[in-house]
Amino acid sequence: MGIDFGMKHIGVALSDELWITASGCETVNWNGLDDTWAVNRIVEIVKENNVTGIILGKPSRTDGTVSHTEEAAVEFGKKIETRTGITPIMKDERYTTVLASRFMQDIGRTAKKQKKVIDQVAAEIILADYLETLR
Repeated sequence: MGIDFGMKHIGVALSDELWITASGCETVNWNGLDDTWAVNRIVEIVKENNVTGIILGKPSRTDGTVSHTEEAAVEFGKKIETRTGITPIMKDERYTTVLASRFMQDIGRTAKKQKKVIDQVAAEIILADYLETLR
């Protein structure tokens, strides 16, 4: 499972059973304050899909300083680990949303249509990049 963590939207992508491809699964929306519902939904997706590994995007700043969003992502990962027993692998996700947006533009998706799936595409990029390292 790949997760693109954001303070309003969390993109989720899943790999196939052979760990070759990554596909968007869902965008989990939350209020940026209480992540209980978002954690619960991610745990449900893990159970429903027999997930055995989680790659969690870490939104690092380009200057190397730790942002509030990065801290929140790390905390989110800890909660997921507590509930699933799976330790998320933290992966730098800088520019994944930009890459996802460019990809969506290249295939002709308007900005309005992008909003619904952009976070899933970013999660796909995070997961696909990790899957490449396994080859």
